[in-house]
Amino acid sequence: QVRLVESGGGSVQAGGSLRLSCAASGRAVAGYGMGWFRQVPGDGIRSREFVATIHGNGGTTFYSESVKGRFTISRDNSKNSMDLQMNNLRPEDTADYYCAVTFRYFGGRIIDSEDYDFWGQGTRVTVSS
Repeated sequence: QVRLVESGGGSVQAGGSLRLSCAASGRAVAGYGMGWFRQVPGDGIRSREFVATIHGNGGTTFYSESVKGRFTISRDNSKNSMDLQMNNLRPEDTADYYCAVTFRYFGGRIIDSEDYDFWGQGTRVTVSS
């Protein structure tokens, strides 16, 4: 069993930056794919939206088109953690952000939430115009 805890969410104006962190405990996540997803608060109909994923060795990343060039995913396997640097934030980035890990894949374009095994509780990001 692994526990994931996100932090770093908050409220910013459009054009601002935030850095989200995800700390894993209970099991080492090194070598396994991890990702960030987001979900608009109160939107229970649509599934969580893929944001970014990173290979278990940290060498390969993949982003959704909506965040490419603005967000950067990274990980520190020595600290069992993962980050998401978000720059040039837009009001449409407002959402609850979730980190996730898969123990079925080492990495790649893991964009389907069903491919992830464990999730954090989420951290809210609010971007005002």
